[in-house]
Amino acid sequence: MHPPLDRPHPDCQTEINALQTCHATTSKLKFWACNDVKFQLDKCLKEEKLRLLDQMNKDVEKRRQLEEDAYQKALGKDVSFEEYLKGDREYQRAVEEGRRARNEGGA
Repeated sequence: MHPPLDRPHPDCQTEINALQTCHATTSKLKFWACNDVKFQLDKCLKEEKLRLLDQMNKDVEKRRQLEEDAYQKALGKDVSFEEYLKGDREYQRAVEEGRRARNEGGA
């Protein structure tokens, strides 16, 4: 199986055109008649996929390191747990509400 041929494959357009021509001009009863053209197309599409993957993953280590740094920072590896809680507004709000509730309940 090959991917849909209606989207652009600039590297393989010659092979795509050859396969479409073969399908249009060959009898449907000779289902093996276009195999050589299809094999060439499959090889071209595989090479295209490998090239695109290499292009997408060329700086994957750098991106992974940036993600790891952001994750470590989110975990608070740069600061202690107490310092992290002091900077957490939602936690501070909850602590303050708890203090007010205790003061109102005890008074």
